[in-house]
Amino acid sequence: MKFTGTDTYVATDDLNLAVNAAITLGRPLLIKGEPGTGKTLLAEEIARSLDMPLFQWHIKSTTKANQGLYEYDAVSRLRDSQLGDERVHEIGNYIIKGTLWEAFESEQRAVLLIDEVDKADIEFPNDLLQELDRMEFYVYETRQLIKARHRPVIIITSNNEKELPDAFLRRCFFHYIKFPDQDTMRSIVDVHFPNLKKSLLAEALNAFYKVRDVPGLKKKPSTSGCWIGSSFYWRRISPSKRYAPRVRARSFRPYTARF
Repeated sequence: MKFTGTDTYVATDDLNLAVNAAITLGRPLLIKGEPGTGKTLLAEEIARSLDMPLFQWHIKSTTKANQGLYEYDAVSRLRDSQLGDERVHEIGNYIIKGTLWEAFESEQRAVLLIDEVDKADIEFPNDLLQELDRMEFYVYETRQLIKARHRPVIIITSNNEKELPDAFLRRCFFHYIKFPDQDTMRSIVDVHFPNLKKSLLAEALNAFYKVRDVPGLKKKPSTSGCWIGSSFYWRRISPSKRYAPRVRARSFRPYTARF
């Protein structure tokens, strides 16, 4: 069981090493990097490459740790009791399984994505320490101990919006995805646009990286900017070669300003 990237995801050697080390050691892999560098997509590609089911938990500012375990729907139970529903006598009917519970119950080893963990409250990561360490948690309403059948491959992403607790960081294997250099970006574009003219791609990448190097930019263009530019000019020269204008670096200026 070894991850080496996929036909649609170009992974660098150090990223492959980090993923495989986390899988072997059974530790969560904390991924940081600029937006658009493929952090979330990495979990999807690992699941596809290793033929594992994928469970995704996308974190919001209001997300609480217990929501990933389970939730007790007391309001529905109260309503059903007022209506005389027989379901009310079984409290398990009102336990809503969270993403971690579903991943723990998976019949085969799964990939668990905890996406953008830094969006939540500062105590959110600490509230999951025991569950991620022991791979188990207790359901107080039904007095059940839920244990993972197989330790999932846990991918945790962060946009570095806030610092994460030290206790949480010590339990994770960490990797920072650097923004792709021109050679890596060229390989990524080739995967999605294999028939793109090399000269066109070279000019597009030069323009793109010149914009990123402009001093004082509050937010540098991400990889999505490169995709939009490449696909836009690819549509201009495809499917017929009769219309294949020469594209200069300055042609990207309106696109950059527009997006």
